[in-house]
Amino acid sequence: MGRPKLLLGWRGATVIDTVLDAWLASRVDEVVVVVRPQDKALAARCQRPGVSVLVPPEAPAEMKISVQLAVAHLKQVRMPAATDAWLLAPADLPQLSEQLIDHVLAAYQPELPRIVVPQVQGRRGHPVLFPWRLVDELDQLGPDEGVSAVVKRHPPLQVDWGDDSGFQDLDTPEDYRRLAGPSESRGGD
Repeated sequence: MGRPKLLLGWRGATVIDTVLDAWLASRVDEVVVVVRPQDKALAARCQRPGVSVLVPPEAPAEMKISVQLAVAHLKQVRMPAATDAWLLAPADLPQLSEQLIDHVLAAYQPELPRIVVPQVQGRRGHPVLFPWRLVDELDQLGPDEGVSAVVKRHPPLQVDWGDDSGFQDLDTPEDYRRLAGPSESRGGD
C-alpha cells in the first residue's frame, strides 16, 4: 500500500482517525490501542483524549498478545466488575460506525453475560463484545489458539445488523481501492 494502512487517507482524515472517531463517539468508556514500537507515527496519531495507547517493548507476534496487553491495561486502570464487558475489533475497519458499536453494546445483558457478535445474513463481524467474566480465558489460550477460541467455547448472542460495510477490513491494496473510492486510492489524504 506504500505506507502503513492505518495512516492512509480516508474521507478527509486517515483510516485510524476515522476508526477512533467512531469509537470515541460511541458509548464506550475507554478506547485502548496497541501499537508496535516501530509504528511511532501511528502511536502519535492515536494520542488523544479518551484513547490509551499501549506500546509494548517488542512488537506482539500475534493479535492474541495485543488483546492480552489491552485487557491487562483495562484490568489495572478500570478494575472492572464481573458484569462489565469489553469490545474487540481490529483497527483496519474504516467503515465501523458508532451506531454499530452501540448496537452491540445495547445487546449486552449483564445479568445473562454472553459474548455478543454482530452479523449480517449469517456473516459475523466486529466489534465482538466479551463479558469480563471470560477475561481469564485469554491467559489460558494454547499456543495455537487465538481469541476466536473463546468465542467457539461460549456460543455468542448474534445480533443482526443492516449491512456489512462496517465488517470490511483493509488487508490488501485492492481492499483499499474498492472501499476508499477513486480519489483516496490515488493518494488523497
